[in-house]
Amino acid sequence: MHKVTVVVPTYNQAAYLPTCLDSVWFQDYPDVEIVVVDDASNDGTAEVLAQYAAAVSSERTSFASNYDEGTGTIERQWHLRYPPEGRSLVLLRHETNKGLSAALNTGFQAARGEYCTFIASDDILLPSMASELAAALDANAADFAYADMHVVDDNGRVMRRFSLPDYTFEDAFCRWYLCGICKLYKRELHERLGYYDLSCVSQDHEMFLRFAMGGARFVHVPKILANVRIHEKDRKVGNHSPEKESRQMGDSVKLVRLAREFAAGMSPRPWQSVGE
Repeated sequence: MHKVTVVVPTYNQAAYLPTCLDSVWFQDYPDVEIVVVDDASNDGTAEVLAQYAAAVSSERTSFASNYDEGTGTIERQWHLRYPPEGRSLVLLRHETNKGLSAALNTGFQAARGEYCTFIASDDILLPSMASELAAALDANAADFAYADMHVVDDNGRVMRRFSLPDYTFEDAFCRWYLCGICKLYKRELHERLGYYDLSCVSQDHEMFLRFAMGGARFVHVPKILANVRIHEKDRKVGNHSPEKESRQMGDSVKLVRLAREFAAGMSPRPWQSVGE
């Protein structure tokens, strides 16, 4: 049984963070490490994380378990709200905002799991995500497993299914980028191929393309295993500021071109130089 580390980078997502963390804690997989990296949030995230850590260590809840006819009372069974077996919570914080790539690198460099992933702090994992993707890694002798998602709105209402193709390098990287949101992969890929590029806005695209060009074996699980949130404001103006949105699209186009060059047998080169 491999330990799974889930890195949760967060910046000013206090309203969504506890639900995200619950979705990781209550995975049906038996051995999960949660590494939260607060990238210098200023919206009360630190307080939310302190409250969450306190609840994890001591909060109790109960359920009605028996009716005692003799006394006319309903007996309740008390238990820890957060079962501690097979769970650990690591809280890390940047004192200055360093950006998503740096937060990811802080988290993965602290990770102890043989299998790892990250989730945005406003998204939600379905309970079997870790177990089903870990099983797919094991059954297929793969290095990277990915699954389908629901795209949901601010209230968690489903907007659409995001179905991904079964893996080929061409389908996943040469047409567009289609494998990186709901995923689980071997941590040794970072040890062999490096961490997230601080200069790239499409940091997961660049990292996972680097995995693929480095020989990683990918497998697709055609099931919904995560809910990925898109906010109302993002639907209207894009996920980022206009300047960042433009940079992200530019980076992604370069990465698609790089993948096409690689598929055509050309030698890999730095992604930044593509198209220049």
